Amino acid sequence: MQDASALPEYQAHCVSGEDEDCGASSGPCPSPAEVEEWQRRHTQETRHLRYRRSFADYAVLERQG
Repeated sequence: MQDASALPEYQAHCVSGEDEDCGASSGPCPSPAEVEEWQRRHTQETRHLRYRRSFADYAVLERQG
């Protein structure tokens, strides 16, 4: 189950570019909305349109019985 004591993280990396990826990153964010806002701003500044998004959380296994 998801560990409620640790917040999940959302992140995006710009993978736009002809010869190589741009590589710009939003850094870890506490919500997808913040990542989308970063993407919007980065697109306005660079015209880049392709992003790799990531989600990470912590899990805890519970013992049975």
